[in-house]
Amino acid sequence: MIPSFALGISDAQEPVYLPRPDYDPVCLDPSFASCLLAHSEVECLARGTEWGEGPVWFGDGRYLLWSDIPNDRILRWSEETRRTSVFRAPSRHANGNTRDRGGRLITCEHESRQVTRTEYDGTITILASRFDGKRLNSPNDVVVARDGAIWFTDPDYGLLSAYEGGGTEAGELPTGLYRLDTDGRLQQVDTEFINPNGLCFSPAGDILYVIDSGSLPNTIWACELDAGRTRIAARHLLIEPAPNARADGLRCDMDGNLWCGWGGGPDLNGVMVFGPSGRPRAHIPLPERCANLCFGGRRRNRLFMAASHGLYALYVGIQGHL
Repeated sequence: MIPSFALGISDAQEPVYLPRPDYDPVCLDPSFASCLLAHSEVECLARGTEWGEGPVWFGDGRYLLWSDIPNDRILRWSEETRRTSVFRAPSRHANGNTRDRGGRLITCEHESRQVTRTEYDGTITILASRFDGKRLNSPNDVVVARDGAIWFTDPDYGLLSAYEGGGTEAGELPTGLYRLDTDGRLQQVDTEFINPNGLCFSPAGDILYVIDSGSLPNTIWACELDAGRTRIAARHLLIEPAPNARADGLRCDMDGNLWCGWGGGPDLNGVMVFGPSGRPRAHIPLPERCANLCFGGRRRNRLFMAASHGLYALYVGIQGHL
């Protein structure tokens, strides 16, 4: 393991909690109060990323992986040692990460403009890089459906500058949402979103939530899938934040609540929680904008939040959807 001082990252074996009361979770819906534990505090696990993204939990190894896009690396935080190390560098400016049904790491890469799978022996397999003979833009976020199909968003953010791995090539495809079947067939599901970003499934798997961060304000859509769950049958605008709010990634808990990475200013930075109907339920303040998040820990009741320059965690009173 590379020492943390060589990474430009600081971490500690003892908890580093944020000052109270500025960063206490705020309940906005009394019926949600039990999901915010009164004795649980937001904890800073690591510092030193330039733009943290794409956290994914590996319960079998008790560690978390997340991307540091501008620094071109994937980092690893160990629950057992409470230390941070480099998992992969260079990472081809990796962004979103998840696991497939076999537990393998699935990664969206900006620089290579592709989606990859890390095999059990550590080798990397390219799963998707082109559609209709044209290169993808910059795969951003990724989730795996119950049937094993991989869904991912493909906005143009990674093409815009060297900061995220691009800046030298133009896009060849419209920004879109894709589905990669288990037989390797890539389907372009939607091209109507301006810049589709974060996505996640409802617990039942029949609704795909998509954040369009290309619209102003950012919008969160509920997309009802068809009977075969391969296409969008209908969609409606679920959440339209305030004009200065910025939504990025999101995940569902077991009750179908949406936990969304949030930003736009000191009063907005952190995580917003919405009910399945779009009703605001809670705000978890952070000292910086939160890009994406995931549930982990032994009981999937620990919320891990990848923010601009730090990795944060909070125990909550509900389990995340697997």
